[in-house]
Amino acid sequence: MPAPARSPAAGFLAPTWAKPAVRNRMLTARPANSTGSAAEVGVAGAKAGKADAGEGGDASATGSRGGRRRLVLLALPALLAVGVAGLWFSGTLQHLLGMGRKGPKPAALAAPPPVFVTIPVMVANLNAGPDRQSFVKLGAKLEVPTKADAKRAEEAMPRIVDLFQTYLREMRPRDFRGSAGTWHLREALLARAAIALAPGRVRDVLFTEILVQ
Repeated sequence: MPAPARSPAAGFLAPTWAKPAVRNRMLTARPANSTGSAAEVGVAGAKAGKADAGEGGDASATGSRGGRRRLVLLALPALLAVGVAGLWFSGTLQHLLGMGRKGPKPAALAAPPPVFVTIPVMVANLNAGPDRQSFVKLGAKLEVPTKADAKRAEEAMPRIVDLFQTYLREMRPRDFRGSAGTWHLREALLARAAIALAPGRVRDVLFTEILVQ
C-alpha cells in the first residue's frame, strides 16, 4: 500500500501510521534553527522595547528641560525688577549712578555774605497841598552782594540821595499808609538805587526809620 503524503508539519507531528518508537523520535525532533529563530526574535523584541523606552525617556527628559528653561525665562524679569527696586530704595543704586545726596559746598564756592551800606537819614517835604505842610523822615540801608558793589554804592551815594529825595517830595502823606504803601516805597527806591549803581548790583532796600509828620 502506498505511503500517505507528508504534510509540511511532518517535522513536528508524527504520522499516525508510524511506529511508536519512530513516532516518539519524530515528535522529539525539532528543526535546529527553530530554537535559534525564537531566541533571535526574543532578543530583537527586547532591543526594540529598550529602544522605545530610551526614546520615551529622552522625550520626557527633553520636555522637562524645556519646561524648566521656560520657567527660568519667565521668572528672570521679575527677579531683576525686585533687585533693582531693592537697590533703589536702599540708596545703593543712586550712589552708583552718582545721584546721591551731595555734600555741603566747599567754603570757597559758598556765596559770600551780603554787605550793607547805610544811607544818610533824609528829611523831605511831602506833597500835602498848599494849606498843609507835612514831611517824612526816612532812614534806610542798601543790601549789595559784594564788597565791590558796596564801594561803588558809597561812591554813588550823592546820586542815590538825590534820587530818593526827588521821589519823596512827590509823595502824599496817605501814600505811606499800611504795608502796601511801604511795599510801593521799597520798590520805587530799589529801582532808583539800581539806576544809580549800574553796572553794580543792589538786592534790596531795608528801612530803619519811617516817620511821617
